[in-house]
Amino acid sequence: MLDSDIPKSQAPNRKLQIPNSKDSNSKLQKSQIPNPKSTIRNQQSQIGNPITIGWREWLALPELGLPAIEAKVDTGAATSALHAEDIEPFERDGRSFVRFRTQPISDVDVVCEAPVVDQREVAASSGHSELRFVISTMLRLGVRSDAPAWPIELTLADRTTMQLSMLLGREAMAGRIVVDPGTTHTICRVDRPEDFYSL
Repeated sequence: MLDSDIPKSQAPNRKLQIPNSKDSNSKLQKSQIPNPKSTIRNQQSQIGNPITIGWREWLALPELGLPAIEAKVDTGAATSALHAEDIEPFERDGRSFVRFRTQPISDVDVVCEAPVVDQREVAASSGHSELRFVISTMLRLGVRSDAPAWPIELTLADRTTMQLSMLLGREAMAGRIVVDPGTTHTICRVDRPEDFYSL
């Protein structure tokens, strides 16, 4: 699995958004992680006919508190990835979770929490393999609240040097999306992404 992408410059002076604090336990044991053969990638499309999108699109990850995030759409990458820093594993009600910080847009930091479904070795664009947490969350195709949505898996990776914080891979698109590499922002255009966040 290759996480290839475009470098970016790191944005300074980011604002931080933090959800309500919850009880946590920083220890994560492998036995607490569900079977790695997740059912998410095997679910059949609920949308009907595939939707055509471009190689760069605005999406939402509502369960992570990310109402607008621009992603690179990459059919050459099997898995999807989300930029994550300060990753902290913990346990809640006997289940494995992670808390992490991400930057959906410039100058904005958001602290997210999500259930862990696996840990996997992934080959990064540098050619080196790294062990990543894999989380499960809902993807919304666009920023409208009534846009098509379905569950996907995301690996958490340091994408500081990449232009976009999210990579949408083919496993998340299978049976639902057709990519037109000659277009961008076919779903919607977002001129002021900061309006989606409380700055």
